[in-house]
Amino acid sequence: MLKRREFLVRGAQAGALAFLPSSCFWPRADGEKGTWLNDIHSQLNRTHVRELVRPANVDELQAVVQRVARDGRAVSILGGRHAMGGQQFGTETICVDAGGLDQIGPLDSKRGIVEVEGGVQWPELIAWLRSAQRGSPDGWGIVQKQTGADRLSMGGALAANAHGRGLTLAPMVGDVEAFTLLDARGELRRCSRTENSDWFRLVIGGYGLFGVVTSVQLRLMPRGKLQRVVEIGDTKNLAERIEERIATGFTYGDFQYSTDIGGDTFLRRGVFSCYRPVDADTAIPEAQSELGREDWLRLIALAHLDRRELFRRYTEYYQSTSGQVYWSETNQMAEYIDDYHQLLRPEIGALADGTEMISELYVPRPAIRDFLEAVRADMLQHRANPIYGTIRWIDRDEVTVLAWARQPWACVIVNLHTAHDQASLDVTAEHFRRLIDRARELDGSYYLTYHRWAKPEQVVACHPRFGEFLRAKRKLDPDERFQSDWYTFYREMFGSA
Repeated sequence: MLKRREFLVRGAQAGALAFLPSSCFWPRADGEKGTWLNDIHSQLNRTHVRELVRPANVDELQAVVQRVARDGRAVSILGGRHAMGGQQFGTETICVDAGGLDQIGPLDSKRGIVEVEGGVQWPELIAWLRSAQRGSPDGWGIVQKQTGADRLSMGGALAANAHGRGLTLAPMVGDVEAFTLLDARGELRRCSRTENSDWFRLVIGGYGLFGVVTSVQLRLMPRGKLQRVVEIGDTKNLAERIEERIATGFTYGDFQYSTDIGGDTFLRRGVFSCYRPVDADTAIPEAQSELGREDWLRLIALAHLDRRELFRRYTEYYQSTSGQVYWSETNQMAEYIDDYHQLLRPEIGALADGTEMISELYVPRPAIRDFLEAVRADMLQHRANPIYGTIRWIDRDEVTVLAWARQPWACVIVNLHTAHDQASLDVTAEHFRRLIDRARELDGSYYLTYHRWAKPEQVVACHPRFGEFLRAKRKLDPDERFQSDWYTFYREMFGSA
């Protein structure tokens, strides 16, 4: 097995593997021990942990968990720090940075399965697979990864049961052959659909509450080439168009809708990009159109200041890329620019003091048009501030206990800009609660990952097995060794009920 740092890619990819921004850390002014942590994206989870440790291997991790148990304290677990619901931080916990668990291999080239430690992030795995299979005509690649950012850990992706842009894929549980978990007693247990299957069903999508995922056996797929096909279209026939794409062999895609809330295109027009397999000998030109860091920053500035112009430029760019060819894994990559609000302060002014908060809503696929119209009316009435949004397809998860994909959904992602004062946060919270209600009216749901603003009755209606999940947590971890602010929030919510 080789360390991931041996496969860091120089040049353009180096920026995607940069160290975390200084905004993730706050020194204690009063001299007390501990560390302040925050998430990268929303920066709304400022949390003081008693200690931040970074074990270099599983033995060191076991020693940490055993020490914490002797001291009667609790452990929280972080990876890439992008989660916005407080899952990776626990107030006054011993916080384990899993980034030291960074080994990759071996690769089973016959079965298409690779062993990956829990702290490995997606760019590192992709680079490793390329290097390990150099010269092989029939290589393997990842099936899917979460969208919007690359530097998320393997353990974190399992914890949220993440999903990507696959048109016919279930969440990430479908790509996991097995994993090894360090449980609350400091013991390692192998979990799969046939071995410790109850743990398998709880840990994936279990938000890090049952232990540390030390390694994952990840299912791969044959690496191939995909051609992007772009249309600028309406949402009124979106469900039918996506099903047509699936029927004609397209494998990935999404619909990025207009956020020009002052115009007719808002939630009614968008960029429909899909990808279809092409022959292995299809050339990939070196000079394909691609947005660089500065290009993305200009578009992000327009997303805050002039969304009509943003939609014009974005559609113009995407139309210019129709017909381009990508490797099956690189079409899923999406660099996230840390602290982009601060970088854009000269252009966006006081807006730099806020950030984006995300919610992901689900409705049955035939209901997508009615849902978008309901969301449009709600946002117009209550003057929401959408920055970015996209629509994806997800297939049903029939495995996990806390399954969010309870049926084949249409997924609608909404990014709202919010200032960080309490009044603004309260407004944003109300926006998201109303959107959950709009989804519920159509027998829909929402993703637990992004925020803790749902009302108790919304949580119960959209995630009817939440109580069962919490009871399993207390049974398998009676001392509540693994905790987070996300967990304590819901434990108190359900405990008071």
